[in-house]
Amino acid sequence: MAKGHELDVSGDAFGELRRSDDVQDDSAALRERFAEDGYLFIPGFYPRDEIAEARRQLTATLAEKGLLDPAYPVDQAVKLAGADMSFLADPRPAVDFMNSVARGNAPMQRLLYSGKLLELFAGFFGDAVRHFDFTWVRTMGPGFGTDPHCDTVYMGRGSSRLCSVWTPFGDLGYEIGGLMVLEGSHRQTERLKHYLSRDVDTYCENRAEAARIKSGEIPWKWGGILSNNPKSLREHLGGRWLTTEYRMGDVLIFGMRTVHASLDNQTPFFRFSTDTRYQPASEPIDGRWVGENPIGHGAAAKRGMIC
Repeated sequence: MAKGHELDVSGDAFGELRRSDDVQDDSAALRERFAEDGYLFIPGFYPRDEIAEARRQLTATLAEKGLLDPAYPVDQAVKLAGADMSFLADPRPAVDFMNSVARGNAPMQRLLYSGKLLELFAGFFGDAVRHFDFTWVRTMGPGFGTDPHCDTVYMGRGSSRLCSVWTPFGDLGYEIGGLMVLEGSHRQTERLKHYLSRDVDTYCENRAEAARIKSGEIPWKWGGILSNNPKSLREHLGGRWLTTEYRMGDVLIFGMRTVHASLDNQTPFFRFSTDTRYQPASEPIDGRWVGENPIGHGAAAKRGMIC
């Protein structure tokens, strides 16, 4: 299930991610694989105990906030029935929440911003590596997953070589869901050129909602989704939805123009993951996501235009 739609799981419509652990130590081969697939799936990239340490701190934080059911062990991350997560639907409080959770989790910071992953990107880019200071920490309770989208509409004001890294902080079977990418979608730039040219933080100064967006009263007019129906989108664009049953330690790397979404969480458990971004240090960076307190999608990020 994805966004409440039953996906076609026939061999022509759904499949497994291609593994790239066979070339993870060969930068040239990684670049070739990335150009071919639009993503790199590297199982077992991190030691499981390092992921588990960061997860323990994450579940403890959610327990302190009263979001976990006290009838179950904290490490199971069972969502408390009725726990209010609606604040995560608005990008402004969601950014504040994720920023505080990430900055308070030292094991997560070490894992994502030092050592092995930066070494991989240094070879991949052939350059020093710079990462966004903001960490997207996903705490997905039972319910719908993420709508299909490309990341460039949210962070496209800097390097075109920016890469996203999705890291699961738990073992994720199909029922609890996980990220999926649309096969070959990174080669659909001509068909998607209107969508890919947009920026969620631009707005029409000559439209009625302009003053409310500029003031920060409403976060944006358009939320950046490509479709709210993963099934029909795949039928329209072709390719297969690719995913897997992830294990702690796996990473999935993809580009700004690769269409991706997530399966629905059909369990009572939270699904934890992070999204982090890396680019060549010599190239421009999107200022919305750098600094101690990134502006994110706040009022300072908005750019008016005449439509």
